[in-house]
Amino acid sequence: MKLGLMWGYWGQLPPPQVIEITQEAERLGFDSVWTAEAWGSDAFTPLGWIAGHTSTIKLGTAVVQLAARTPTATAMAAITLDHLSNGRFQLGLGVSGPQVVEGWYGRPSDKPLARTREYVEIIRRVLRREEPLDFQGEFYQHPYHGPGSTGLGKPLKAITHPLRRDLPIYLGAEGPRNVRQTAEIADGWLPLYYSPFHQDVYAESLAPAGPGFDIVAGAQINICDSVEEGLAPVKMMLGFYIGGMGAKGQNYHTKLMGRFGYEEEALRIQEAFFEGRRDEAIALVPDDFADAISLVGPPARIRERLAAWDESPVSTLLVYAPGSLDNLRTVAELVLEA
Repeated sequence: MKLGLMWGYWGQLPPPQVIEITQEAERLGFDSVWTAEAWGSDAFTPLGWIAGHTSTIKLGTAVVQLAARTPTATAMAAITLDHLSNGRFQLGLGVSGPQVVEGWYGRPSDKPLARTREYVEIIRRVLRREEPLDFQGEFYQHPYHGPGSTGLGKPLKAITHPLRRDLPIYLGAEGPRNVRQTAEIADGWLPLYYSPFHQDVYAESLAPAGPGFDIVAGAQINICDSVEEGLAPVKMMLGFYIGGMGAKGQNYHTKLMGRFGYEEEALRIQEAFFEGRRDEAIALVPDDFADAISLVGPPARIRERLAAWDESPVSTLLVYAPGSLDNLRTVAELVLEA
């Protein structure tokens, strides 16, 4: 199992020591480093910065939001970053939820699976560069001939030749149909939270995946004296995603927790969060659920639980930025020498 470093998206300010920690991760044998975006920082720009200060570690987006850019704009960024990094870029895409798609980007959020399929197909055509882009889909048209069109658009081919026409595309997906489509059309999958102790949750959806399908699963690794202490930040993250990242009846994270067998608890977390009882929402996250998707506690316990991850279909364990060089080294020692 390979090891990846997740910087995610920025909070109020950029995270400290991005370059120093990423360079040390590269030296320690981390296979990849990933960035994300929500409604603040973007995912591509930090990777360009990181690419200029590293030489071997792979660079990925986990994820770039589809509504933020046209598929051709995303393809241009991917081509550019792949050249700048000498072929180290991996493109991770995701639809996000209606709260972000419609609230932040001002775009419609209906039919996310069909939109994703068209988006990926257009990017693949741009990368293959076999002919000028002529795509007339339900959601994307190249050239565009709809309302407001001048009628002057014509099919175009990327001026810049891609370094790799088979640049890998990953999809962030949670719902069963979305995961199944990911297994069919993508090179890899980026689950938001995954548990090697609950592989049945995704087994049927992943059935169409072919040989070499790459699963890059994130997990918080908190090395500390007690499991309770280690679970606290995991529960905080889950409380926010399950309670607040979406609307009632339309929150992918709440529904996913239900498929793990915690439907009643998920709905209670969401209700408390929406009523402003955020501390209660966090406290309502079951310890065993938080523990199943993370690696926390003393080093001996983490080593023991890593066996389940090694035996799972996960090919890369994606760990959230550990905050210090010492923590990074400890994580590398635990995972890469397990």
